[in-house]
Amino acid sequence: MEATKVRTLSIRYVALNEAAEGEREGMITIYVSTPQGMIEVQKYEPGCWIHVVNPTEKEISSLIQRFQLPHDFVTDPLDIDERSRIEVEDDIRIVLLRAPRREPENAAIPFITLPIGAILVEDVIITISLSEIGIMNEFIHGRVRNFQTQQRTRFLLQLCYRTTLRYMRYLKEINRMTNTLEIQLLDSPKNDHLVEFFNLQKSLVYFTTSLRTNSLMIEKFHYQSSLLPLTPDEEDLYEEIVIENKQALEMASIYTTILTGMMDVFASMVNNNLNVVLKLLTSITIVLAIPTLIASVYGMNVDLPMQESSLGFAAVMGVTIVTTIASVLLLWRKEMF
Repeated sequence: MEATKVRTLSIRYVALNEAAEGEREGMITIYVSTPQGMIEVQKYEPGCWIHVVNPTEKEISSLIQRFQLPHDFVTDPLDIDERSRIEVEDDIRIVLLRAPRREPENAAIPFITLPIGAILVEDVIITISLSEIGIMNEFIHGRVRNFQTQQRTRFLLQLCYRTTLRYMRYLKEINRMTNTLEIQLLDSPKNDHLVEFFNLQKSLVYFTTSLRTNSLMIEKFHYQSSLLPLTPDEEDLYEEIVIENKQALEMASIYTTILTGMMDVFASMVNNNLNVVLKLLTSITIVLAIPTLIASVYGMNVDLPMQESSLGFAAVMGVTIVTTIASVLLLWRKEMF
């Protein structure tokens, strides 16, 4: 089988069918499936996929004018806090879902979620996101089976499916990171390790929230079938998406519960270790206080017993040693050491 052919050429985008000289290079690319594979084209044509990443104001205006899109259909996917949903306006449909993204190694929070907007207008599909997301590269580089830009509804379902699989992949990675941190904390508890646990918990909260909103959005495929009519094959894919999404949501909930429990356990361990140290220091202080008290009393400039005797010093030292040993034995029996 001939390998999928993808030409990655960035185009300057003022209108969909032409580029203007001297303008900043945009992040809009147009792909279309052919018998030889998926290729990138520089003009709009029926059945194409328009991939938009972090567009400029001029590019946004160009999209709106060319396809008569509602302004919020183009700008909502660029809002990092936008929730998943389906909307229809003047026969133009938009599907918003939240997808996971792996952050760089030096980032505080290792995993976040970002919205992806898929707009069905005329006979094309437009995807819009604030930044490049790995899921879209799977489509661009031909790693999704039976993907055709002309099959827009199936494209949406495949996008949902690959998003759910990416969640599950990252959840397994979070679990591995958690196990590694657990071993490190048992060996040498440090605040940095606890902070890493907290950041992983943040990622799980983002995942759980996004998976829930995605699940509500996916349910509309079934309850409002008029929005996106499905063929029998697409119905099967839809059912698989529902199952995988529920499994991912359950995994995220389980890992969140485990991570929360582990953080509580390690916090209790830190507090317990602190109590042990304080108890030991308190016991040492009590033991040292006894000879200090005796020495302070016999150091006063007043008449004291046996101060004229040659055995006075030996007697004071003997009493000091005996009382100190007795206090140590008593504290030892009380498990203060």
